[in-house]
Amino acid sequence: MKSLEMFAGVGGLAMGFELAGFEPVGVIEWNKWACETIRENQDRGFPLVDKWRLHQGDVRDFDWSGLSETIDLVSGGPPCQPFSLGGRHGAHGDRRDMFPAAVDFVRRLRPRAFVFENVKGLTRSSFANYFQYILSQLEFPEIESRPGESWEDHRRRLQIAKSSRGEGSGGLVYNVQATLVNAADYGVPQRRERVFMVGFRSDLGVEWSFPRPTHGLDALLHEQWVTGDYWRRHGLTGPEAPGKFADRIRGLENSLLLPDVKPWRTVRDALSDLPEPKAAGCAEVQDHRYQAGAKSYAGHTGSPLDMPAKTLKAGDHGVPGGENMMVRDDGSVRYFTARESARLQTFPDGYKLHGTWSEAMRQIGNAVPVMLARHVAASVARHLTEAEARSLAGLPLLERARA
Repeated sequence: MKSLEMFAGVGGLAMGFELAGFEPVGVIEWNKWACETIRENQDRGFPLVDKWRLHQGDVRDFDWSGLSETIDLVSGGPPCQPFSLGGRHGAHGDRRDMFPAAVDFVRRLRPRAFVFENVKGLTRSSFANYFQYILSQLEFPEIESRPGESWEDHRRRLQIAKSSRGEGSGGLVYNVQATLVNAADYGVPQRRERVFMVGFRSDLGVEWSFPRPTHGLDALLHEQWVTGDYWRRHGLTGPEAPGKFADRIRGLENSLLLPDVKPWRTVRDALSDLPEPKAAGCAEVQDHRYQAGAKSYAGHTGSPLDMPAKTLKAGDHGVPGGENMMVRDDGSVRYFTARESARLQTFPDGYKLHGTWSEAMRQIGNAVPVMLARHVAASVARHLTEAEARSLAGLPLLERARA
C-alpha cells in the first residue's frame, strides 16, 4: 500500500507506517535540519528511510507533477504551535495552521485513508468549535471554503452536509474518528498525550476505532509493589511505595484479578543498557554525549526513573517543566542525551540525529513515537486489507482475477 507523508519531521510517523507495511512514495518536510537528519541516514543506508523520496519545502508548494502513483494513505503531523498548551493559541488566526493544507491533500489525492496527529491542546474547550471544523473539513473535503467566507460560515455549511447525510458534499466523504491517546498505553516509555484523527473513505464500509491499550499503570504498580518483579529485573531493592499511589496499590494487593495488559515501560526500562554519558565506552554510543547545566527547582523537576518519562518537548534548557531531564537514584538531575531521548521516542538506535544537542532535542521533541505510529498503522492497514478483500469477494470471477 502506497502512502504520502506530510510534515514528516525526522520521520517517526512515516517509520511506524513503513514498519506496518506501507510504502512511502513521498515524504515532505520543510525544516532543513530534519531533512538533513533523513538524508544523513539515507546516505548511511538506514533501512527504514533509504528508499524515501524526500521533498524539502512547504507542503503548499508541493510539485504534484512528479506524483503518478495512486495513494492509499495520507499521513502527517500538521504543525502544532497554533494549538500547543505552551504556544500563543492562535488556531485559525495563526498562519502556522497547516490543517487547510492537509485537507487539500486529502481532496486532491482521494486516499483510501488518512492519519493526522496533533497535540492535546487541540482538544481544549477554547478550540472546540475549530476542532469540530477541522474534523468536518476532513469528513467532507470537497466542500471548499468560498472566497471571503469566514471559517464559522464554512463550518455551518459543513454541518448542513453532515445533517443531510453528505448531500452536496461532492461525493468524497470520510468516516472520521478523533481520539486522545497516551503513548505510554502503547509501550512507549513516555507519558505523551496526542490526538489522532483517522479517516476511511466512506465507500469502503470500514468501521474503525482506535486500537485497545497494550500497557497500563496498574500493571506497572502491580509489578513494582505487589510482586516486586520490576525491581528484581533491574537488580534493585525496591524503595518504599510512593504515598500518591497507596490506595491504588492496596486495591491491587486485594484484587484476585491480574491486570490484563503489560506494565507501562519506564525510563529505567528504556535506558538501563546505556552507559552513563560520562562513563567509559559512552563515546561508542551514537548521539550519547553529556550535556551540562541541568538544575532542579520548583516546577522544573525532571522525569523519575521508575515511571514513563514526562512528555519530551521541542526545546532544551528552557523547557519549563524539566521534561528533558532525568532524576537519578540519588536525587540529582541531568539532561537526557539525544540518544536517550530517541529511545524514549522509540526510535531505533541506528538512527542518527543531525546537528547539535539542542537541535537534536528539538527534532526528537517534535516527533511521533515510532512504536505508537506502528500500532496505529497496523490497525489501519488491517482494515484497508479487509475492505479490499470484501470488495474482491463481491466481484465476478474474471474481474477478481484482473484485480
